[in-house]
Amino acid sequence: MRIIHTIAELRSALAGQTRTAFVPTMGNLHEGHLSLVREAKKHGGPVVASIFVNRLQFLPHEDFDQYPRTLERDAELLRSVGCNFIFAPSEAELYPEAQAYKVAPPPALADLLEGEFRPGFFTGVCTVVMKLFQCVQPAVAVFGQKDYQQLKVITGMVRQFAMPIQVIGAPTVRAEDGLALSSRNGYLGAQERVEAVALSHALQHLASAARKPDQTLAQMEAAAADELRQRGWAPDYLTLRRRSDLMAPTDAQRCGAEPLVVLGAARLGSTRLIDNLEL
Repeated sequence: MRIIHTIAELRSALAGQTRTAFVPTMGNLHEGHLSLVREAKKHGGPVVASIFVNRLQFLPHEDFDQYPRTLERDAELLRSVGCNFIFAPSEAELYPEAQAYKVAPPPALADLLEGEFRPGFFTGVCTVVMKLFQCVQPAVAVFGQKDYQQLKVITGMVRQFAMPIQVIGAPTVRAEDGLALSSRNGYLGAQERVEAVALSHALQHLASAARKPDQTLAQMEAAAADELRQRGWAPDYLTLRRRSDLMAPTDAQRCGAEPLVVLGAARLGSTRLIDNLEL
């Protein structure tokens, strides 16, 4: 495995490759990330994992400076699953000048859910992913379904820009108790870690009620949020949406066969967790 820090070296290393598979990350890796690399390896070409903490997707009050930088440990993990290249550029390498050109996804998709509570987040995500795509020029890019809305946004960006990249969504990896693996789980204290699985339980309860006509959608969502609030959480949203566009379903769709997804984001102490469940 080779660790590369510059765009020029990366392009030289990948020259002539037509089946490169790419896994973009911000580092501080866990088994969920490694599952993405294993998926990428199924496609027959070299696998590149990027490690870059992208300032553009952090709000001023968020944890950009505190976000763990663990390149040495990350490299050991990536080597253990057969990753071929790590692209770990500095901020000056990837953004040698202020990034004035940015990719703004459509508000109808990007300004709800995560975008409502983290304004500008998806513009930061799309801009860095577009730039990384230009550096790596992959045939395949693998993203985790835990970041469900992000996967929808990136898939739409690739489609609308006619980029020759197959975007693959890999299933969420969970701990034995059902907690979705996340780099931010490391911020949880011991008692918070035990409590953290309540988010997935609340989403399961919402999913179980979703198809039943005896309550309105608003009532079900409010009950799910109250379930967490009573346990000391601060929910941003727990909601039922159509998988196709992340808009709220009609009653007929909710009680019929429309593919749906429940999504949640909530703060436990100082740690904000997200999760989702398709139904």
